[in-house]
Amino acid sequence: MSEEKETPVVETAGEEKQEPKPSGPPKSTFREYFESLVITLIMALFGMTFIVQAVTVPTGSMQNTILVGDYLLVNKFIFTPGGHDLPFLPQREIRRGDVIVFKYPGNRVRPDKDRDRKPVPLEAYKLNYVKRVIALPGETVEFRDNHVYINGELLPEHRIIGDAPSRDAALVTHEFEERKPEDKWNVYYSQDSMDAVNAGQHLPTSQYEFATKGKPMVVPPNNFFCMGDSRDDSEDSRFWGFVPRELIIGRAMFVYWSCDREASNGSMLGCITNPRLSRIGTLIR
Repeated sequence: MSEEKETPVVETAGEEKQEPKPSGPPKSTFREYFESLVITLIMALFGMTFIVQAVTVPTGSMQNTILVGDYLLVNKFIFTPGGHDLPFLPQREIRRGDVIVFKYPGNRVRPDKDRDRKPVPLEAYKLNYVKRVIALPGETVEFRDNHVYINGELLPEHRIIGDAPSRDAALVTHEFEERKPEDKWNVYYSQDSMDAVNAGQHLPTSQYEFATKGKPMVVPPNNFFCMGDSRDDSEDSRFWGFVPRELIIGRAMFVYWSCDREASNGSMLGCITNPRLSRIGTLIR
């Protein structure tokens, strides 16, 4: 018996392989849009929960680094929770000079001060603060005569005279000290405050409860001493104490929108129609 040989099938150049047909009914346009929307929302929620958060600045305690009416993006991922820098991830520990966003810890020394706030009663987790980290855990901090001392040594800051012409306006500034190479950020004091210091007068310290002149304090473990850059218009760690690590949300990155609050009269529509375009994209340093 002769064996039958299989004839090989040769594809011609003009023939195309048929693609396998998808099983099941085709997706409708509505279903495709709906699935895309759900995925987008999930990614947005994940990003806002673990990576970034948007906050606004309602007060002038960080003028002129951050202006009233600035809307910031906050990096929630940068600070490693374990207290050690991780070389394989873009994370690190909190450093001096970081501008951080945190939940207001409440005034444990003078709780009556919080009762004057709105909404009443104050719920700390609803109130975000933006300040600069000045002293780290274990360091001794003291604020005296418009200078900050860390472990008995003067903290290098570039001091500038700054006074606000109105409540929400940027500070009108002028230099009075030479900038040194080690001065990494600017801080602002009013003309009256600096005149008093230069005249040898003792500044009033009764409003301060922490690290005031002649009463240096050690920052407890897992806590930070934070201050606003507009030193005479900032309610900060000098008033209500240290910031616990677990209340810190993240580091302020940049301004993604900014509006003139005075021109907008505090309305959302006014904020859209009165933008400060020069502020958009400003990095927070």
